[in-house]
Amino acid sequence: MTKEFINPRTLPNWEKSFTQVITVSPAATSRMVYVSGQVAVDQDQVLIGGLDLAAQAMQAFQNLAAALAAGGATTADVVKINIYVKDYKPEHAALVSEALRRYFPQQQLPTSTWLGVQALAKEEFLIEVDAVAIVEK
Repeated sequence: MTKEFINPRTLPNWEKSFTQVITVSPAATSRMVYVSGQVAVDQDQVLIGGLDLAAQAMQAFQNLAAALAAGGATTADVVKINIYVKDYKPEHAALVSEALRRYFPQQQLPTSTWLGVQALAKEEFLIEVDAVAIVEK
């Protein structure tokens, strides 16, 4: 089994806390890509979207797509996604869904878990998204 640890330059450098993307090749025909939680920051860790959940969701999913690409995957390869929303309320679903569908336009969506959480890593973060993808070689 081969593991590759990737921290793309296009995403924030959190290397002292975690790896952005890990690919695992358990078989000759496939590779698994694990993506750490992505939030609404640019590569310099500057918050994008202020306290606007819709804007933060778009940036978090954009970062997720970039992380997947660094691991040689796309959103179409994702089999599991987790979405964490700070102080979640049912009316937030439409805002998050809009960002999700922009980056996951395919008919068949991955399995998912949406969780309302009390807090994320930084006070200003409103959403975090992580994923697991399987890529056919």
